[in-house]
Amino acid sequence: MPVSSPHPRQRALPALERVTTELRRAKEDSFTGAQVAVAFLTVQAARHSSRRNGYVNTVLSVRVGSAVGSCAAEPGELDDELVREIVGGDVAALLEHPSAAVRVAVLDAYLADSAPHAGHPRSSTVRVPAGTSLEKSLARARAVADLVLVPPGGRVAVIGVVNSLLAALRERGSSCAPCDLKGGLTEWGETVLTDHQQAIDGADAVLASGMVLGNGTFDEIADVCRTRDLPLVVFAQTGSAVFREMLGEEITALSAEPYPFFWLSGEDTAIHLYRGGPA
Repeated sequence: MPVSSPHPRQRALPALERVTTELRRAKEDSFTGAQVAVAFLTVQAARHSSRRNGYVNTVLSVRVGSAVGSCAAEPGELDDELVREIVGGDVAALLEHPSAAVRVAVLDAYLADSAPHAGHPRSSTVRVPAGTSLEKSLARARAVADLVLVPPGGRVAVIGVVNSLLAALRERGSSCAPCDLKGGLTEWGETVLTDHQQAIDGADAVLASGMVLGNGTFDEIADVCRTRDLPLVVFAQTGSAVFREMLGEEITALSAEPYPFFWLSGEDTAIHLYRGGPA
C-alpha cells in the first residue's frame, strides 16, 4: 500500500480552472491595477558533463509585482510576438488568454507575489549548493526524491523524465517507470514510455513535472492517481505557486522552484518543499 496522507478528493472543474475561479471569488477586487510588468522567454539546451543525453526547454516567464511566474512549453510553441503582446497586460484579462502557457505563468506570478514561497508557513526552503550543472541537478533531485513516500522497493512513475531524479529515487531503493511525451531512452538505455496511464499502472506513487499543467495532461494524471489512491508529488518550475493551491486537493506534496531555476546559475539557488495537506 502506498504511504501517503488521505488522498485529495475529486473536483468537478479542471485544476487550473478551479484555482482561477476560487481566486476570483476570494479576491474579486485585488486584481485592480495588477499588470504584467515584464515578460520574457528562456530557451535552454542542456547536456551535463559525463551524460550522453540532453534536453531543451522553452520557458515563458512574467513578472507581476515582485514575483516571477513561469510556464514551460514545447520548443517553437511560444515566440517573441507573444511576449510583446502580453507585457503591460492586466492580470484579470490575461487569466482568460487562449494560451495555457500565458494563463499558467500569469497566475503563478500573481499567486507568488501575493504569498512568496520563501517564508511561507508551510514551506521548507532547501538551498541547492553552488556547483556544476550536474552537481546542482543531483542535489535538487535528492531533495525532491525525499518527498516521494513509498514502501521499500516501491515503484514510482516519473512523468517528465529527469535522469537525475531517476538516479535519486534509485538511491532510495525505489524502481522507476519513466514517462515523457518525447519518448526516447533514459541515460541508462531504458525505454521512456509516452503513455502516462501505462507508466502509472503498477506504481506505488507518481512524481510529475510541473510541465503537465501547461501541456494539458495534469487532470488526467490526477484523476488516475485519485482513482487508485496514489500519492501524486509534483516538482514544479512551471506554475509552482499554482500547484501550491492544489495541495490537499489534487496533489499530496510539492517541490516549488520559482525563477531563477537551478540551471541558470552556478551559484546556490533555492527550492521550497511542501509536504501534505492544503497550503
